[in-house]
Amino acid sequence: MSSMELTIAGVSLRSPLVAAAGAAGSGPEILQAVPAGTFGAVTTKSITPEPREGHPPWRVLEVRGGMLNAVGLANPGLDVFMSDVVPELEAVQDSGVTFIGSIAGHTIDDYVSMASAFDGVEAIPLVEANLSCPNTHTGRQFTDDPLAMKEVVSAIRESLPSTPLLVKLPLEMAPGFPVAMAAREAGADGLTMVNTVPAMGIDVDSRRPRLSNRAGGLSGPAIHHLAVRMIAGVRAELGKDDNTAIIGLGGVMRWQDAAELILAGASAIGMATALYVDPRLAVRVGRGLSKWVRRQGVASLSELTGAMSKDPIQPC
Repeated sequence: MSSMELTIAGVSLRSPLVAAAGAAGSGPEILQAVPAGTFGAVTTKSITPEPREGHPPWRVLEVRGGMLNAVGLANPGLDVFMSDVVPELEAVQDSGVTFIGSIAGHTIDDYVSMASAFDGVEAIPLVEANLSCPNTHTGRQFTDDPLAMKEVVSAIRESLPSTPLLVKLPLEMAPGFPVAMAAREAGADGLTMVNTVPAMGIDVDSRRPRLSNRAGGLSGPAIHHLAVRMIAGVRAELGKDDNTAIIGLGGVMRWQDAAELILAGASAIGMATALYVDPRLAVRVGRGLSKWVRRQGVASLSELTGAMSKDPIQPC
């Protein structure tokens, strides 16, 4: 029997499937929808220092090939999360699921305060920094600039000395993947990629944007092969001897999608849009992935990370 267990930044997961931020509520809710053991980890919604109501409707839309969303980081804020949600996470610790705490903000100080609050929380052994929020000092996202990325990740890392840090990255296709490399060099223990892709939908009758925020993020099958390309590129840039964990995220609806991301270089597989469609898709993906690993004749899934063949492609 091939092992599906793996380690992300020193933390053991019993399954390679990760419920992504925003797709599982506060965290424990998703566990009621699937059999035990389906997910190795569940990511909380992104938490900010202060409560946020998010954008008004419409803020989630089904589109061809996926989903558009502009939720606006709706969350209860740090104080309520620590007082109300963390005890809920502690109550299900015997489920064997690892909880990843997602933090967000608009300034470096925001991220520093969030990291300090999350550091050492026993129920949250991994922290993921969602850096796709606009920096209020520059109006640009931290992920737009390698120097800004390095500065904020360094500050988070210093404030998070005892908890492994994952950095969630947007789609990046610049040569050398400088933003991803900056995050790693600044102290990120792992990377989550890719986040949603900026997109827009327009109602052709009213001629108005379909989302209240006008634009939003596209997720789902439409971005899957973009994610495969980026993960393969970042894994190659890191080098074969680098053991940086990558949670591959982007349009995983079938086990074949997950297998592609693993071969490209992902260590684990994130699921988001699929869980809106039907949380039980995660069960099918997990079963199919396990059977595929056995057919590959390897002892563990980890042996297939980045194992895409380098042989020349033969013409038809």
